[in-house]
Amino acid sequence: MLTAILVRPDDFDGWRAAARRLAVAGIPPGDVVWQVGDIATDLLGGDGLPVAETPMFNVPKAFIEVAGRVICHRDPERFALLYTALTTLRTRPKLLDDAADPLVRRLYDLDKAVRRDVHKMRAFVRFRDVPDPEGERFAAWFEPEHHIVRRNAGFFARRFANMRWSILTPDECVHWDGELSFTPGATRADAPDGDALEETWRTYFASIFNPARLKVKAMTAEMPKKYWRNLPEASLVPGLIAGAEERTRMMIDAGDKAGMTNAAVQAGAGAWVRTGDGSPADALAALRDDAAQCKRCLLFGPATQTVFGEGPSDARLVFVGEQPGDSEDLAGRPFIGPAGQVFDRALAAAGIDRARTYVTNAVKHFKFEQRGKRRIHSKPDISEINACRWWVEHERAAIRPAVTVALGASAARSLTGKTVTISKERGRPLTLADGTEAWITVHPSFLLRIEDKAAAALEFDRFVADLVAVRERLAALAG
Repeated sequence: MLTAILVRPDDFDGWRAAARRLAVAGIPPGDVVWQVGDIATDLLGGDGLPVAETPMFNVPKAFIEVAGRVICHRDPERFALLYTALTTLRTRPKLLDDAADPLVRRLYDLDKAVRRDVHKMRAFVRFRDVPDPEGERFAAWFEPEHHIVRRNAGFFARRFANMRWSILTPDECVHWDGELSFTPGATRADAPDGDALEETWRTYFASIFNPARLKVKAMTAEMPKKYWRNLPEASLVPGLIAGAEERTRMMIDAGDKAGMTNAAVQAGAGAWVRTGDGSPADALAALRDDAAQCKRCLLFGPATQTVFGEGPSDARLVFVGEQPGDSEDLAGRPFIGPAGQVFDRALAAAGIDRARTYVTNAVKHFKFEQRGKRRIHSKPDISEINACRWWVEHERAAIRPAVTVALGASAARSLTGKTVTISKERGRPLTLADGTEAWITVHPSFLLRIEDKAAAALEFDRFVADLVAVRERLAALAG
């Protein structure tokens, strides 16, 4: 029996180095005891690890990413599970693709729990001003379910780079003073209870609370009550829930007086800017700023940046595509790559000025597969489209276009909330939930995939015809 000793519960580098040496030496998973510091994970002792000069071999990048998160879980078997997966990958390189495999399924469950905990920490850490003889400093208390403090430290360092701060947790504390440092865990009594800014924060939270979109079960699932004691706004939640029905009725009454539909009121804060809470341009600017930090799905990790919509806030015509491509991801602007060039040619042929339209995507981050130095487009799945639908809804609610055009099936699903057959719905108006009109056509990238030049030309003309019909419909609605 061999013993692998790790420095910390989240010591991924230590686990990786030890696991490589063990795997190269051909040590079976059952012959290894994994131990953190002086705390044994098994009653059986063991010998030191075998020595190997350069224990290197290749494993899928996806495994490294999953292992880096799973190592942060509190499950005492995580080290052994990962080592078992590592040794299996040497003979079954496609192991992680087999979601039905019990080992893979368990690793993915652990991975999901850690990702969720990482998200909760980012969402529910609240800094308070604390006395410090060296100047302004902030501190926060958080109780993570897993060993995620070091994994999350870089996020807070980037986001609050100009602040001096500490995040205290029972396991470990992280501090930022121009560089990161870590100290042993603290107690709740070591953290501040509040500061002078909390009343301002509660006022802000109450003002942005939208009762028309309230779903109590969804809210408590996203913001579990165990976090409430650390959130200054949590004291307002019961009262806001209790008064939600009355506030919704008042919003609808006010919306009707302003000429808005009930559906538009219920679309959220973005639609409400029409009643005087800010201009559409301000609403879009705020949305763009918020979307820059979006982590509603996992696509934000590999992508370079969020690619938000672009165009005037009073546009009467909105185009929704699928997702950014490689060029868009690097530049941070929608429809500027090869498909964007086809799109521009078609708009010009149809007599539509792109500068007077608003162009966005159903998914705001680039989803791709890395093949050597190339990043190959990968189609977003339903969960990713649904996660980003919030942004599209609020973009449209702020702009309130007369017509929205879905470019492709992903965009159609984002707008309608269901699977749409383009050949069936193409070329005719549809009514969306907010009462506005949508048209569905192909995505310009579809034209790029047609190898036969004659067929491609015919499809381009058909695409232009769809855009001409939209332009004429827009003119008719203007009366």
